[in-house]
Amino acid sequence: MNNMMLKKFYYLMKLGREFELRSKQEYMKGNIAGFLHLDIGQEAISIGSMLAFEKGDVFAHYREHVLAIARGIEPKYVMAELFGKKTGVSGGKGGSMHLFEPKLGFYGGDAIVGGHLPLAVGCAYARKLQEEKAGVFAIFGDGSTNAGAFFESINNATTQKLPLIFFLENNQYAIGTHITWTSPFLEQHNKVKNYMPTMLIDGMDVIEVYNAVIKAKEHIENGLGPIFIEAMTYRYEGHSISDAGKYRSEEELNIYKSKDPIKKLKEYAINEQSIDEAWFEESDKKIAKEIDEAVEFALNSPEPDDEELFDDVFCENCEG
Repeated sequence: MNNMMLKKFYYLMKLGREFELRSKQEYMKGNIAGFLHLDIGQEAISIGSMLAFEKGDVFAHYREHVLAIARGIEPKYVMAELFGKKTGVSGGKGGSMHLFEPKLGFYGGDAIVGGHLPLAVGCAYARKLQEEKAGVFAIFGDGSTNAGAFFESINNATTQKLPLIFFLENNQYAIGTHITWTSPFLEQHNKVKNYMPTMLIDGMDVIEVYNAVIKAKEHIENGLGPIFIEAMTYRYEGHSISDAGKYRSEEELNIYKSKDPIKKLKEYAINEQSIDEAWFEESDKKIAKEIDEAVEFALNSPEPDDEELFDDVFCENCEG
């Protein structure tokens, strides 16, 4: 892995981390309302997967702020969406759980757990019919693997030999329920291994995530059908802003914080690749400025117009 790529990994992971920390602060100030699901601790997955996948369509769950930034949506437009402003990536009408940018092939923020998987299957089927080389990337959490839509999607993608990467970020908890309380095993790729090739990787290692998605992308682009990646990871915050996460012990949390993906990459870059500490200090300053500018942009942006209330709503008659 060359130093330029390592620097890109670090910058985007740290940018994502600071974006989420600042979002939490702005929520406490009352500038953000509704739901807020933070990606803190899982940045290696969001950054590594998006940088590796590149072309194609991405279907994401609702913990998608960092995914959206890694896909190329500027932080200020993501922050404005969290603030419910007109300049937000979804026009201020989607909020935290519905970041959507078709120009970048990013169909993010499905609020239904596992609800986006059938959509990803349909998109992959369309790409196959159109004989397009780029495929589809669907990312979801461990809780989704107990949903009926998950099994239907796995089955249909396999029988139709679709160009689809199923990427499971297994942070072990579906809200407050540990995956082993609802599934007979921790590693959920066991549900899939008779359908398609699977990989089990360290989701706290951005390089490992990146390399796995590169390999998976080659697989689907060569017409070999779907492939499944399970990345073991951990979220440091609760499921959402209203969740204190008291169902986890401090000991467990500290074990995973000792494996922090940003700290891990920085240590590797300095000790093994001789990237100077000064570069990280300068990057952190740039990131802080970028986050400040994103918040300022959101604060100064207008609210959506009242007459836009029924725009993009499917109905025969939205008046009266």
